[in-house]
Amino acid sequence: MRLILLGPPGAGKGTQAQHLVAKYGIVQLSTGDMLRAAVKARTPVGLQAQEIMARGGLVPDDVVVRIVAQRIEQPDARKGFILDGFPRTVPQAAALDRMLAERDHAVDAVIELRVDEDALIKRIEQRIAQTRARGETLRDDDDPEVLHRRLAAYREQTEPLVAYYRLQGMLRTVDGMAPIPKVTAAIDQVISDALAAKPAPTFAKPVETTVRHAARKPSPKATAANKARRQPSAAPIGKKSVKNRSPRLTAGRRQASSSRKTAARKPKGGKTRRR
Repeated sequence: MRLILLGPPGAGKGTQAQHLVAKYGIVQLSTGDMLRAAVKARTPVGLQAQEIMARGGLVPDDVVVRIVAQRIEQPDARKGFILDGFPRTVPQAAALDRMLAERDHAVDAVIELRVDEDALIKRIEQRIAQTRARGETLRDDDDPEVLHRRLAAYREQTEPLVAYYRLQGMLRTVDGMAPIPKVTAAIDQVISDALAAKPAPTFAKPVETTVRHAARKPSPKATAANKARRQPSAAPIGKKSVKNRSPRLTAGRRQASSSRKTAARKPKGGKTRRR
């Protein structure tokens, strides 16, 4: 099962991804984690990404796609995965489709957590107040100003993905403002419907096997003909059966017999003897 979760920052993608990982036994793949792992492993594409990031540049789409391609080939991702933070743009989505198609795979569902931005900002402000009341350290994204910038970036870059996947008929929208259990139940239903609509694999019988099987089971008409050919001749042993003689062969024997009789009547002089 291969899933994509879309939604602005604070929509609850991380919470829902944890539930899907636990329920379906698939892995959550974060673009940031994949980049750091590739750099740490010093793979060729990881070294290329490290050099780009060291110059302060953005890692181009083709490099990110290659890192994702290497990651989904690992054993823990063979059962399925959730992509977190990728794709971010339509070109990345198109590259992902091509990469999966080369491996005879495809995305099973694209789930958008739709939220109201004003309500989302109020939710963040409440979370900040509760965190401070407990005396806990605030997260980096627990800042309304930072959230405003991230929402603007989401609208500019990622929202076109919604239209891209809607045109493909793959997009399913869930109300991200509902209570967490209801959001979880809605996502589970979307996944269940997507898997039910997925065609089951068909396996054609090899031609050679089919031919052999047909040879082992002849038709009743062919069986009767084979039995008739194997029947012994009706003529008794030691006697010639006139019934089985060929008409051409019988005529030839009559002609030979007649020639012998004529030759017996002729004298040595070549004249026929009168009786």
